Amino acid sequence: MEHLGTLDEISGESFDYVIIGGGTAGLTLAARLSEDPTVNVVVLEAGPANLDDPVILRTSQFGVHFGREEYDWGQMTTPQVHANGTIFPWPRGRMLGGSSAINFLSWTKPPKQDMNDIERLGNPGWNWESYQKYVQRAERFVHASASGELLPGLTPDGPKSPVDGPVLVSKPTSLENFETKVYQTLRNLGIPDAPAPLEGNTAGTYACNHTFDPVSQTRSYAATAYHLPNSARKNLRVLVSAIGTKIQSKVEDGSILATAVEFIFDGKTHVVRASKEVILSAGALKSPQLLELSGIGRRDILEPLGIPVLIELPGVGENLQEHVVVEMKAGLPDLTLDILRDSEQLAQQLKAYERKERSLFSSAISGFTFQPLTTYSPRAQELYDALASRINDKQKQLPPGLREQYEIQLERLRNGAPAFELISFPGLLGYQGQPEIGKKYISMISGANHLFSRGTAHIESTDPLASAALDPHYFEEDFDLLSLVEMTKFVRRIVHVKPYTDIVDEVPKEVTPGPDIQTDEQLADWIKRSLRSTFHTAGTLSMLPREKSGVVDPTLKVYGTKNIRVVDLSILPLHVAAHTLSTVYSIAEHAADIIKTSSPHA
Repeated sequence: MEHLGTLDEISGESFDYVIIGGGTAGLTLAARLSEDPTVNVVVLEAGPANLDDPVILRTSQFGVHFGREEYDWGQMTTPQVHANGTIFPWPRGRMLGGSSAINFLSWTKPPKQDMNDIERLGNPGWNWESYQKYVQRAERFVHASASGELLPGLTPDGPKSPVDGPVLVSKPTSLENFETKVYQTLRNLGIPDAPAPLEGNTAGTYACNHTFDPVSQTRSYAATAYHLPNSARKNLRVLVSAIGTKIQSKVEDGSILATAVEFIFDGKTHVVRASKEVILSAGALKSPQLLELSGIGRRDILEPLGIPVLIELPGVGENLQEHVVVEMKAGLPDLTLDILRDSEQLAQQLKAYERKERSLFSSAISGFTFQPLTTYSPRAQELYDALASRINDKQKQLPPGLREQYEIQLERLRNGAPAFELISFPGLLGYQGQPEIGKKYISMISGANHLFSRGTAHIESTDPLASAALDPHYFEEDFDLLSLVEMTKFVRRIVHVKPYTDIVDEVPKEVTPGPDIQTDEQLADWIKRSLRSTFHTAGTLSMLPREKSGVVDPTLKVYGTKNIRVVDLSILPLHVAAHTLSTVYSIAEHAADIIKTSSPHA
């Protein structure tokens, strides 16, 4: 394939920038850095290209989640996570485009204050203004004209974004009947419309935009938006099936200077040299693993494995934060994704999609609500007060930097930050509850986006092909669990309010948690068993002051190094109340400007 590099072009050669990871951030960064014809860039991607994979190009992986399409899940990174006595997969996109190739297309943005809080933690220039500046370089709002042409589109807030970004973003072409009625029901429960969800005011309900080309009816993701249009550049090489394993380095003027990257290709180890920088864009689970394998991290992790400690950075692999959800499911008479479990229905929907007719493959989840816990529960203030008291009692035991994060998180709660999320999903989603053949369902998803619990991601061996040990430490802080209990109780109220009552089947109305689960204690146990990650992992290489357990500085350079940077969601020190695709693009665009204006090895 002419748009991909070959081993002979890369092994043993030297490039200005070596980027480990050809996912959302890595491909964005490579495209921007290679705009300068005087520098050369190589990207090492562990997975295959998958550029023509119809399952990826069709929206939201609905065929994979609900149909019977054959798909090699081995092309995804699926480490096993142990939490609350449950083992569940934590998939990541192991292919060009990374997780932008396999996600649910949601284009949501954080609240303005969430981004300003990043700057407050010691990161000048990382705020809402810079977030918008860089995300607008990525996004291009579009719609399909009556004649089938791609035309500039408008955001729900007006024509405030430029229209020349590479990532196509479009409004939902239509809302399913159940989504409209859920929206009306939430309004009847007092939840307003979100005033400006793309301008930092996300509190309320809205139909989210999607990274979807409404003309070709295909996914717009990092590989199609950033890689393919620039793949003919002579100064850009992308090697797939190349697993980065270690950064080679030497000491220069008291700091670590990265000189090369080791990678495995076809079972053999190769080296590519870096004359300017090595950039980690392998994601919040793999980037810390690569630093640890390279001798950068916690002494108590590295020394028992016989890895020489080049730089002791206690924050590597720490401060892991996630978004979590639980799903309450009920029967539904309307058309839902569940019909894709039937081979005949699946074939019909695929034919409609191929004819560019309306189908389940040209739709995505649209109904999003972000609100403070006070909207959902009369117990919210009681839970806030108890949480603040517990944090105050353990102030002295908190690791460096976490106290400041908790202070901001408590302030968010007091100020009514929209940290708690509801999503209406047209199908039976989740690990619990087996679907009946021919039955259709709705899943009401409750999510918590500002967890107080902090997890870890650390190596357990020197084998670069082994997954790191991942422990999200879910519910170590009781508030995280109790808030989801209150959210689930609110969702149960929805089913008794019109017009929601018009759409659910009479029997059974609730599939999970089920009528036998009633008390708060029973709900808490059910949540522990059925909890899901939303795969928005952040924080494991946090951008914080070094004395606050930081790993990278505001230029994204790893402390103690001259030329190693991290450009992915692992640098986000405090999570945001939004699905993270747009944030990753913004980080990568921001990083490109930083790197372009930096002096080599400064």
